[in-house]
Amino acid sequence: MEKFFIEPTRITPLVSFDPDEATLEIKGRSSPENSILFYQKVIDALDFIAESDKEEFTANFSYEYFNTSSSKCLFDVFKRLTNIEQSGKTLIINWYYEEDDEDMMEAGEDYADLLDLEFNFLEIEEF
Repeated sequence: MEKFFIEPTRITPLVSFDPDEATLEIKGRSSPENSILFYQKVIDALDFIAESDKEEFTANFSYEYFNTSSSKCLFDVFKRLTNIEQSGKTLIINWYYEEDDEDMMEAGEDYADLLDLEFNFLEIEEF
């Protein structure tokens, strides 16, 4: 699989996937008209990583906002990250949130609890 980069818009986040570096970054606002279609490329990339010979994978999430349909797709993304971890790879998940955004911090905590994943919660000043 080749690396890809999706430019952010006012309704879609920046997405950067680099299989050589074994990294994924998603940052910004997520309220696309078709969340399933938007996130499918990310899900496919994570399936690729689970089957690759990489020993470690890092995923960075920095959301300002995501809507309900994006939330469901994020759950699917985290399920794929679980597969990566279960394949024996070291998985690092960094969840960035603005210092006063308790809702976003709690959203990350919910994903971590629901799927029994370990997140690094990192407070930032602003996006």
